[in-house]
Amino acid sequence: MDFDPRSDYPLGSRRPELVTTPAGTPLEQLTLTALRDGRIDPAELRTTSETLRRQAAIARAAGRAELADNLERAAELVAVPDDVILDVYTALRPRRSTASELDELAERLESRYGAGLVAAFVREAAAVYAGRGLLKVTRAEAF
Repeated sequence: MDFDPRSDYPLGSRRPELVTTPAGTPLEQLTLTALRDGRIDPAELRTTSETLRRQAAIARAAGRAELADNLERAAELVAVPDDVILDVYTALRPRRSTASELDELAERLESRYGAGLVAAFVREAAAVYAGRGLLKVTRAEAF
């Protein structure tokens, strides 16, 4: 299955065979009726990392590097449990985490889930937060 990011956009109409659910259900079988009738599990309405990576390639080919970077990170997050994603969201709020807590989170994302791009993003955020005074201050540091 050759994929051309310049000519296969939009995937859903030009290359629907490349868009499937995590279990491989084809795009044309994803209907509200099928969901309502129980032929499709609600979890099957999630995207796949492959689809997100193809969308990233399309964005990059169109000169939208930042969007492509976000889609590539999203592709990694497909394998990360929802509760861990919420932990990341919470940890990245200003003054919620110390530098070491963010580094531990990045290490966990990288080692347990293979999310190296997301880990790099968390580390970059930690560096920016340190420079802007947005890291959590511990009691020992406050005195």
